[in-house]
Formats: sequence, C-alpha cells, structure tokens
Amino acid sequence: MSDTILRARANPLLAASGRSDVPSFMVMDVMAAAARIEAAGGHVIHMEVGQPAAPAPQTAIKAAQAALAHGQVEYTAALGTPSLRARIARHYHDTYTCDVDPEQIVVTTGSSGAFILAFLALFEPGDRVAIAAPGYPPYRHILTALGCEPVLIETHAETRHALTGEALLAAHRDKPLKGVLVASPANPTGTMMSREALTDLIAAAESEGIRFISDEIYHGLDYAFPAVTAAELSPNALVINSFSKYFCMTGWRVGWMVVPPPLVRAMERLQQNLSISVPTLSQIAAEAAFDGAAEMEEIKHGYQENRRILTAGLPQAGLTDFLPADGAFYLYADVSKFTKDSFAFAKQMLEQAHVAVTPGADFDPFHGQSFIRFSYARSSAEMQDAVARICKWLA
Repeated sequence: MSDTILRARANPLLAASGRSDVPSFMVMDVMAAAARIEAAGGHVIHMEVGQPAAPAPQTAIKAAQAALAHGQVEYTAALGTPSLRARIARHYHDTYTCDVDPEQIVVTTGSSGAFILAFLALFEPGDRVAIAAPGYPPYRHILTALGCEPVLIETHAETRHALTGEALLAAHRDKPLKGVLVASPANPTGTMMSREALTDLIAAAESEGIRFISDEIYHGLDYAFPAVTAAELSPNALVINSFSKYFCMTGWRVGWMVVPPPLVRAMERLQQNLSISVPTLSQIAAEAAFDGAAEMEEIKHGYQENRRILTAGLPQAGLTDFLPADGAFYLYADVSKFTKDSFAFAKQMLEQAHVAVTPGADFDPFHGQSFIRFSYARSSAEMQDAVARICKWLA
C-alpha cells in the first residue's frame, strides 16, 4: 500500500465517506485495459461496452450545430424544454398508442441521472429495492450509495430470466420491499418480458404497495417481439428511458422519465438542486433525433445482422449456450465449460485474442463467474473478425 494512501487513511479529513465505497463498474476497468493495449499498438475489438459505434442521427447533429451557431446556450427549465417534453409524449402515442401528458415527462442527464432522481424521490434510506440478477450493476451501486438496500432476486431459464410476481412476493414476505426495478430488454442478457409477464409483475407489486420502476432504455432495439411500456399498463409505474442506445447518443447524456403526476414536483425540486437543468444542446439534439428514425432503423438492422453472426459463429468456438437474445445488443454466453472465473477468462481473451468482453461477475453474484457479456453494437466486419479471433484462441 502506498504512503499516500496510508497517510490519507490516517487523516480523517481526507477519508472518503462510507457511502462512496461501492464496487467499480467492471466494464470501465476492461475499457481501460483495452486502451493500454491500443496505446501499445494493438488492435482491440470492443465488445465490452454497451455503446453504439454509430453516431447520433444527422438530424440531431445538425440541430445542435445550428443552435450553437446561433449563439448563447442558456439554462432550460429544470424539467426540460417544453418542446422536447411534448415530443417525447408524442413518441408514446406514436409508438405504443399510449397517451402520456407532457407534464409527466422529466428530462434527465441520461438514464443515470434518472435513476438518482427516481431513487431519491421514491425511497428513504434503509428501504429495500428488488432488482433482478443478472442485472445492470449501477442499479445496486447507486441504491447503496444513497443508503438503500438492493435486494437481488435470482432469475431462471424457466421464466426466460425475467423477474416474476411470485418471486417478488416471496422476497417481500421474507422482508418487506419498498420498490422493484426491472428492465426489458435487459442488460446484460438481452431478454425481454412479454406483455403478460410485465402485467403480472406490476400487478403483484402494486398489490403489496411496492413501487414499480421500469428501465426501458433499450426500447426500439427489440427483435423477438415488440417491447411493451409500463406506462401503458399502470398509471403508478415510473418509466425511465434514454437517447443513448436506440438513438446512439451516449455522450450527449440526455434521457427522460414518465412520472406519475403526484411525483413530478418532487422530481423538479431535486433536479433544480442537483443539476439545474439538462444541457441545452443535448435537449435540442434529442428533440431532432426523433426525425432520424429511418437512420436509426438501418442501424438496428445492422445489430440484427451482428446478432446472427455471433449466434451462428461462436458455437464453432465451443460457446454454444446463450440466454435468449430478444433485444438490446448483448449476448450473454455461458463459459462454464472453459472456466469458473469469468474475470480471468475475459482478461485472457483481451490479452491473447485482443477481444474485449465484460465478465458476468459484474452483473450477477450468483452465477456470473460462469458467464461473459458480448456487446454487438459495432460493425458486422468487426463481429466477423471477433468470431475468427475467438475460434482461433479457443482452438
């Protein structure tokens, strides 16, 4: 341990708070390791991070350029620009035939900002919030940092790795829950919940007064069947979405929530104090992104081709078992025939094959050591190259 760290620990003025002691987001560590290989001249195929390789739609880029050329970029209202909120509400009508009042829309700094606002508005310190395993790691890390208790509920192949009402109520009977968060399409699995499954889960939650949060940031990237929004199924559900995935706008950091009316003012107060408002240029670009749907659909077709390349090619390397890849741009693969340490397996794949993937241990403390996540959000040529490299590496 370095002298600097020892001195910092000895000085209480320099010690970090207990709430900051959350695990790292492992995928970021993989990205850093891949960057070191690239800095040394290596060529890495990036399948670790859930980030589209394609740029934002041209409609979004041109709108931001025009706004920037016009001059001053000021704060907006804390809940977002009225025109963007109205456009998002229209999106629900056009996509789901679901009527949402623009006053229910809260624009956020990506879905990450939405999670923080939602957890602060809905829960008190010590509240227990259920999430599915496997699941997105920052769910539990943010909850922990805010003083809540994440409750991981293991999912199974029999339910297509979706959280069920029965499992939720069993956890609630064991010790009361205050909330539940689910994602469909899900990260890291790519699995989706049917309308019936989502309806049953929401009904089970509401029957016991458990608040329901639906993470829908991969909506639009659905291949097996159309995604269903919780906004259509319950007026009490809180929905989180983002422009990062379908619209390829990760770095723009703009997302949104559909919020039950009684909670809107609480969200507004929190947003006013935590960030004042979402970056203005990002909101302008996001509104224009809806006009780039044709461009985004073409990119989606590319993901479908990448999905085909992996599901057809990886079995040649002995990777034959995947969770149902219904949507998003992830393939969650069982590597138990090769390893019981997915972190070491991913590390070796990166160092020896120069293919970066994310170990399942980041997503699932129950069985994650036997899984890795492939992101197929890059080009089809890269996916073909990745399959060839992995086949050669595992030969």
